[in-house]
Amino acid sequence: MLPINPVLLAFASPLTRYGVPVPLGSSFTGPRLLMPLDPGVPLRIMPLGASITYGWQSSTGDGYRGPLRNMLTAAGSTVNMVGSREHGTMVDNDVEGWPGFVIDQVAAKANLSVPTWRPNVVLVNAGTNDCLQNRDVAHGGERMERLVRSLWRMSPRALVVLSSLIVNSNPAAEQNVLAMNSQFRDLAGKLRAEGLPIVFADMHSEVGPVKEDLKDGTHPDDAGYQKLANIWYAAMVEAENKRMYKAPEPIKCLPDDGGS
Repeated sequence: MLPINPVLLAFASPLTRYGVPVPLGSSFTGPRLLMPLDPGVPLRIMPLGASITYGWQSSTGDGYRGPLRNMLTAAGSTVNMVGSREHGTMVDNDVEGWPGFVIDQVAAKANLSVPTWRPNVVLVNAGTNDCLQNRDVAHGGERMERLVRSLWRMSPRALVVLSSLIVNSNPAAEQNVLAMNSQFRDLAGKLRAEGLPIVFADMHSEVGPVKEDLKDGTHPDDAGYQKLANIWYAAMVEAENKRMYKAPEPIKCLPDDGGS
């Protein structure tokens, strides 16, 4: 376990429970104390999902990816975001985000992209469109399990960070979100019990976006995306504390630092 200053813990926000001490202040926008994520292991990160992964409705198009990358590099990590698309004004803006896609469609895109980039971290946020379309919500966890297990087949060194879905302003969709999140949480626990490298990032929590952070009832504004970045970061710290990271598989002409 990485050392945590107990004085900081005594004056920390609720994000502390994720392992990221955050002294309370006037305008919290992100972790004030950035715990390092094994600087000796480059992070080749694939953000995988639909429109929230893509950064829809954020002012820059970066969504959570820009602030998350900034936190990771500030904490000492070498980062290369990978994916088949580019979106946003940030450096290293590669992403595997497909607006409007349901879980199975995201999985199909992953099948094409993951073998190419072989990430050692995959950030998975998918299922909101299944909920909006009321698409067989009762079996959403099974579809997600197929997706997640396929990631390890294609990139055996990958840590999977599986997130819950964020709050939705549509009452019917929100009920589906809650049902899907319960399945995803159980899935993460099941896979972890099998010894697989996975952590759960709970976006539907007291530190996640609230309805007031949504621009259109589904997608966050910039403040909401910052909250997502904070939770991804905290989950990645948890994975480091559990020693889940492996160095990415070398790929010719692919640098460790996507911002170089």
